[in-house]
Amino acid sequence: MSEIQMPRLSDTMEEGVISTWVKNVGDKVASGDVLVEIETDKAVMEYEAYEDGYLVKQSVSEGETVPIGAVIGVIGDSPDAVPEDSGDGGSEPEAEPEPAKEEQSEKAEEIQEAAEGTEEEAEESEESAPASGDEAARPRTSPLARRLAREYGLDINRIQGSGPKGRIVRADIEAAREGGAAEQAAPAAQAKKEEAKPSAERAASAPAFDDGRASEELKVSNVRKVIARRLTESKQTVPHFYLRRTIDAEALKAFRAQINEQLSSTGVKVSFNDLIVKASATALKLHPAVNTSWVDDKLLQHHRVNVGVAVAVDAGLVVPVLHDTDKATLSEISTRTRELAGKARDGKLKPQEMSGGTFSVSNLGMFGVDSFSAVINPPEAAILAVGAMRQEPVVVDGEVVVRNRISLELSVDHRAVDGAVGAAFLKDLAEILEEPMRIIL
Repeated sequence: MSEIQMPRLSDTMEEGVISTWVKNVGDKVASGDVLVEIETDKAVMEYEAYEDGYLVKQSVSEGETVPIGAVIGVIGDSPDAVPEDSGDGGSEPEAEPEPAKEEQSEKAEEIQEAAEGTEEEAEESEESAPASGDEAARPRTSPLARRLAREYGLDINRIQGSGPKGRIVRADIEAAREGGAAEQAAPAAQAKKEEAKPSAERAASAPAFDDGRASEELKVSNVRKVIARRLTESKQTVPHFYLRRTIDAEALKAFRAQINEQLSSTGVKVSFNDLIVKASATALKLHPAVNTSWVDDKLLQHHRVNVGVAVAVDAGLVVPVLHDTDKATLSEISTRTRELAGKARDGKLKPQEMSGGTFSVSNLGMFGVDSFSAVINPPEAAILAVGAMRQEPVVVDGEVVVRNRISLELSVDHRAVDGAVGAAFLKDLAEILEEPMRIIL
């Protein structure tokens, strides 16, 4: 038998959520088959088997969060090679856990709780997979929850679970115990207890003030949590500076029309963003000092130009990477970008398709945004924010005319790139876009 461990599916991933088990216990597995879909800090990704066999255990159930390296399942040589402690398809056995196993489970819980900082996340990570055959007959519970219910003399079948998919966790048992004690207490004793509370504590336990907003707490995906954490870290640890420039897009517009006319028989259509991505790669070749990263007090020079393209998905923002962008043709960039964007929206991006970026482009022009400041995606040294093309009156040869223009804003990590270096890069990038034949030469 071989254990399936939670893989590192991105360079920033620390833990993962089991989104969907594609293979069920007892299913035959061939190398290359998708075993499970895992929600990482960037997207929901497919994890494939590396050997033939049978899935004989699911150690972690759907909705659970576990750290990298944790065992999430077991592959055996035959469907009957079920581990002794796996129960029915990877579920926890009905019998009371052995004391040593309970102590180990509780110790793991304490470590996880200390690492993650919140009791709620720790309880999600301590839950075990439900029995596939008995799932409808008995509630989904964690081993610790079942033990506490026995100790407190509670009927676990009458407790409502608050964990993923209604799973009963420790907090539910504690709440049920407190609720039972409250029901048995005399009203006079309860009143006396309330009077003895400090005024601040009584105020805290009072019904919440209705602010009239009709608010509802939404479930936050793992992707959204990590986006929030990483963007906060980026703004706090990366000293940003910003450079802005507006380009004349008349020649770029005409160039795109000419390119698409030539590609009409192929079905490929080049977008303005494809042109900007290619132009960025060309400018990075001219200014390798921007194609760098500041990591652990070391300056890394990247010899490959890999441009990431920000894509909005339901869970947040992901940045698939076009490797060797400088060597790709416009039609290749167009095809590859659309392929990666589609996979991003379907949650099917592979780890290698989201790793290795050296520069990023974020375009909100399709939403009518004139300009904006993008947050750098560490460890990259810069990101280009692109606004909408708009018509503006400008002076050309002493006369006021209406021209199509696009605003660009470059966010730069000042630790890796100086202001003059960033300005020279943006100057050349603007000139390439205003003389678009330089994109393909």
